[in-house]
Amino acid sequence: MLGTVVLGSALLAGPAQAAPAGSPAAPAVAAQASAPTAPAPAHATSALAAEKLRWGSQGSSVEQLQTALNEHGASLSVDGKFGPLTHGAVKDFQRSHGLKIDGIVGPETRGALNGGASTSGGGTSAPAPSNSATNSQQAIVDAARSQIGASYSWGTSKPGVSFDCSGLSLYAYKQAGIDLPRTSSQQVAAGTTISKSEAQPGDLVVWPGHLGIYAGGDTVIDAGRTPGAVTERTIWGSPTFVTFR
Repeated sequence: MLGTVVLGSALLAGPAQAAPAGSPAAPAVAAQASAPTAPAPAHATSALAAEKLRWGSQGSSVEQLQTALNEHGASLSVDGKFGPLTHGAVKDFQRSHGLKIDGIVGPETRGALNGGASTSGGGTSAPAPSNSATNSQQAIVDAARSQIGASYSWGTSKPGVSFDCSGLSLYAYKQAGIDLPRTSSQQVAAGTTISKSEAQPGDLVVWPGHLGIYAGGDTVIDAGRTPGAVTERTIWGSPTFVTFR
């Protein structure tokens, strides 16, 4: 009788109605009938992706970031482009949650946005700072070096022809997939000021009204009025350093 009760609802019109209760078909159908549907993964849509996000990042991960920031009081267009408004919203979030204010969404900021407990330095897995140049940083330096010899011309960014100082950094960062604002003052405002001891190749070296790309050691690649071209030369004076890492 058990076999006919189970099969009566599962297979209304089939010769298997006469199958004895102990046949292999009976437990298989019973297992199918009683198996619950698999629940969706708990945080499949709400958790931010694990990649580091910063000015110039694009794609669905940035859309998730913008949505999460909006849930914390921002008013961003969810367009998947990490530009100045998203950069500012990240800094505001970091400031209000006791995080390092650098505008970069790394493990700690991502954990806070995902609702993690360690929003104020509480102790799960704080990542060790990286002190070696990444592939993107090296790409910035390589791109700047590739333009050595191009002439200086204010307001230009023409590979192989001419640059001004911010035109060179705009071009070099673009080769690493990072979109910077156009002018030197905008670029400095968009990044994070650091000490020389924290600087890594690819960061910006900044003087009043001028900037270049830190090449490591004590050298900078810049497009300057003097000597009127893109050169790699020794850092002079007391510049500040700005990073987008």
